[in-house]
Amino acid sequence: MTSDPSTAAPDSKPKLAFIPIHEALSKRSRVRFLGLTADDAIKYFFGGNAALSIVVLFLIMAMLLIEGSDFIPLNYFNLSIYRKAGLEYVDYLRAQVDDHTEQGRVLQTIRVRETEALVAQKLPLDQVNARLASFDAFSARYDAAIEGHRQMLADLTDLATAIKQKASDNEDQIAEKKRLEHGKNPAAAAAIVPIEIDYAQEIVPIRATFPAYQALNVSLAAELRDLAAQTPDLALPADQAQFAAFKKTIVASISGFPAIEHRMEIWDPLKPVPYYESITTFLFGLRWLTASFWQDWYGIIPLFVGSLAASFVALILAVPFAIGAAIYVNQIATKWEQNLIKPYIEFIAAIPSVVLGFFGIAVLGASLRQLSQQSFLSWVPFFPMREELTIFTAGCLLALMATPTIFTLAEDALNNVPRNFVEASTALGATKLQTITRIMIPAALSGIISAILLGLGRVIGETMVVLLCIGGRTQIPDFLHHGIGAFFEPAHTMTGIIAQEMGEAVKGTLLHRALFMDGVLLFFISLGINYLAQLVVKKYKISIG
Repeated sequence: MTSDPSTAAPDSKPKLAFIPIHEALSKRSRVRFLGLTADDAIKYFFGGNAALSIVVLFLIMAMLLIEGSDFIPLNYFNLSIYRKAGLEYVDYLRAQVDDHTEQGRVLQTIRVRETEALVAQKLPLDQVNARLASFDAFSARYDAAIEGHRQMLADLTDLATAIKQKASDNEDQIAEKKRLEHGKNPAAAAAIVPIEIDYAQEIVPIRATFPAYQALNVSLAAELRDLAAQTPDLALPADQAQFAAFKKTIVASISGFPAIEHRMEIWDPLKPVPYYESITTFLFGLRWLTASFWQDWYGIIPLFVGSLAASFVALILAVPFAIGAAIYVNQIATKWEQNLIKPYIEFIAAIPSVVLGFFGIAVLGASLRQLSQQSFLSWVPFFPMREELTIFTAGCLLALMATPTIFTLAEDALNNVPRNFVEASTALGATKLQTITRIMIPAALSGIISAILLGLGRVIGETMVVLLCIGGRTQIPDFLHHGIGAFFEPAHTMTGIIAQEMGEAVKGTLLHRALFMDGVLLFFISLGINYLAQLVVKKYKISIG
């Protein structure tokens, strides 16, 4: 006979039913909302975020390519006018004048050293000038020898810039005519009649100066030979040796005159400029010069070298400290030390880059220059520093910014090393140092390398610090002659030039397009660094698994 539940005793309690956790989760996952299970909702939410990230990345890349694509035809026109208007021809003469002036700076350096040496002998200023009178006469003759070339250069510059301005105005009229035609205003478009420029006729006055230029070279060569036969009185043996080398230099420059004349004689203004040069001059050009009355150049190499040099200094300084701190915190430090060191290192990442930039301008740059002027560092070839804002100054601050990234990722790599590796090493009698150097670091090496690569990606894309602290000189540092000292010279970077000039660039101009091309190249460099880091991380995961 079965009992009726309704007749059960009033004080009886219902028994609790325990459901296994996997069954509870299974039932929860089957709860539907708008036709989706909880598992489906989670999957679509995170999958949608990943898809959105890919779309945003694609849109950024598309925007950069679209805005930068017009750089190629605009730069091609820029290079074509440079040749057709005669600027290329005039620059042969300009290079000769600039080389002569550059060589003359050696004389200025000798004059300063000689003056300092004579003043150190307690001679009055009038006696110092009297002792250096023959040297001053030599310098004056050397500078005046090129005066005829300078005057011709000024005249040819006026002629060439006038032709270029006429071509630019004509191009503007053509662009305005097309704009009006597309705007359905045919009457206004018909009123604009671009002129046809006969470049061969326009440059006749420029080419007509070639015989006079040859005559100037003859007189310049004779003057330089006469100067090379003279030897002014110099007090210092080092200056005497440098002056002897200078005379050999000016004699050697005479032998280059026929080559310059040959290039000017065979120069053809109507020779087509290869279209690919609009790209190669950007990728391999050694000059970045904008807002020039003469000719703008958009070569990325000076900016790329500046970015690479600053990043190199940053990694040289950051990697030993960051990796060493990660190893110490992970393997050696006590719990109290870990709680002290880790938050402070990671807090560095929270400091705004503009604050670090101000610190570099106000404190670090001046301190480094003052330190370089100390007598106990006089043995360093590139000390004292001539500038406060240099590659090294920016690299020090970039190292500070890269340290948290490298430290955190390197410590994660050490944490992912299987524990039994350490236990096995200890069981075999290895010391703590041996375990770290022969077990932990090799096992985590791929992760450490990926941390360094991601740190590189962090510093090479930094803008504010390098804009404020690297000096802003768009020239390639002279590593050939200065060696390591070139890291103590100003430079510029790919990111810094965008921040500096984008606000002044008129939309649609060649400069505006060139900055977007710089952004395209920087985007692919950063993408390549991060992709390489992901490959290393993947290899690391496989080796640990």
